[in-house]
Amino acid sequence: MTAPSTFGLSSEARNLHWLLTNLVEEVPGIQSVAVVSSDGLLLLSSDPGRNDAARQSLEAKPTGPRGSAADLATIVSGIGSLTIGAAKLMEFGGVKHTMVAMDEGSLFVMSISDGSLLGVHGSADCDMNVVAYHMALFVGRAGHVLTPELRTELRKSLEPETTGSSR
Repeated sequence: MTAPSTFGLSSEARNLHWLLTNLVEEVPGIQSVAVVSSDGLLLLSSDPGRNDAARQSLEAKPTGPRGSAADLATIVSGIGSLTIGAAKLMEFGGVKHTMVAMDEGSLFVMSISDGSLLGVHGSADCDMNVVAYHMALFVGRAGHVLTPELRTELRKSLEPETTGSSR
């Protein structure tokens, strides 16, 4: 995986990019990762090409769930919302994580902080316990750093560059 460009980002944002890159490179079977805000917006992705696709998602034709980080963010946000609603309805407390095992792969969703979510798309042969463990490590390291200011910075870093912007 090629590391995404972190030029112009704060040290906290660069550290979060590093943690995400490390998660993908160190855990066998992880295909892609997305960090999503509580309102469903992509904040961070494991693939710089997917970040570019997210920036251009309004102009591009839809290519399905494997087409862009924006697609993974949408799926993660939807599953997160569904499970949070189910937990409230059942009065079971907050949702910690969700795992979906499919024939051709797995999807993991874990709460980070303030409604933000970590979503991981894993291969069919990934060890679900190992992925969940490393996701929990990521959440433990990133949760206190993912402040409203950092979420705003990460969102802005995915926006298309416009003339007259200062960053």
